[in-house]
Amino acid sequence: MKNVAARREGEEAVGDLAAQLDMNNISRRALHGIYLRTRRSPNISAMQNAVARRDRLSELPDNVLLNILERLDTLDALRTCTLSKRLMRLPAMLSRFDIDIGSLTQHHDKASHGFNTADVVRYNNTLAGVTEKILAARSPEIHTIHKLRATCYLRADECLPITRAFASTMADHKVDKAEFVPILEKPFSECTNGDLLCYAKRFNICLGDCPAAFAGLTCLWLSNLRFADQLDIPNILSTCKRLERLRLSHCDAGIGSVLMVEHDQLVELIVDQGVFAAVHLYGVPKIQHLTFTCWWYGVPLSFGCVPQLSKLSLGKRGRTLTKNLQLSQLLANVPSIRDLHLDFVSEKVLTHSYYSMMLIMLM
Repeated sequence: MKNVAARREGEEAVGDLAAQLDMNNISRRALHGIYLRTRRSPNISAMQNAVARRDRLSELPDNVLLNILERLDTLDALRTCTLSKRLMRLPAMLSRFDIDIGSLTQHHDKASHGFNTADVVRYNNTLAGVTEKILAARSPEIHTIHKLRATCYLRADECLPITRAFASTMADHKVDKAEFVPILEKPFSECTNGDLLCYAKRFNICLGDCPAAFAGLTCLWLSNLRFADQLDIPNILSTCKRLERLRLSHCDAGIGSVLMVEHDQLVELIVDQGVFAAVHLYGVPKIQHLTFTCWWYGVPLSFGCVPQLSKLSLGKRGRTLTKNLQLSQLLANVPSIRDLHLDFVSEKVLTHSYYSMMLIMLM
């Protein structure tokens, strides 16, 4: 009975997607079908009749069909499932979900119709409705979700149904990898300081509305956020307890602020294009890869407990540093570095002994 109910919910999700696509005038040209090749026959009519009588797609076993569907964006996979009744029951059996709002907006004619707040809300609501349906339709017999990823516009009202669906799914199933990618209406080049502060406030609201969803994330990519409080990012890290990978692009807590990092599970940290003065890694026992570009002045890094840090990338654009950067001092407490990448354009870098040898080998 549970399987029947889950299958029905999966079929409803597919039906709801089709209805919402029609209601929102979203193009179906992205429909990903499986096209069958047949031998040429002089009798076209006979060939058409043969194809009509035999549905080769339905003859494929479930595991093959699921393997094909899971290689697609999830919304495209749902569109594909509208092609036959045989496929309608498969969404409840998926173990990989990549729910991307780009699958909806890629066919929006911005040149003719523009792209405003009403469009953002409409697409976000469509994505939220489908996300709730498809995750609720999961078969209870399939315990592990290998990938759960959602990309949507960062707006608290429409994001809340998505984060709640994430939290519910994580409570009922084992999720190997979970990722949330909030995107914004404006690129960084068009953002004012007020925009950056507003976007950071939106994210904090999303985090506070459903912390259970963020507690289960393993990957988080944030961009174009300026936090009002220097403790906001440490708060994010303390909430995202399973986090393994964090990327901060054009994110900071104000010009010259310091990023303080302490996390038990973090493996990779990328900080690019922000205006942090420095990154302090206090206790990050599992971190292996650190990338830091475009700091403002002074010594960019300090290290506490980072026994597994083996790959370090440093980059800085500009004409001069406030003072020479001595790697022998900077990396004195990090003997485990095996891969060092430096991109300082015309800057001066002083190295001693072991690190000189490393740079010669890399150049």
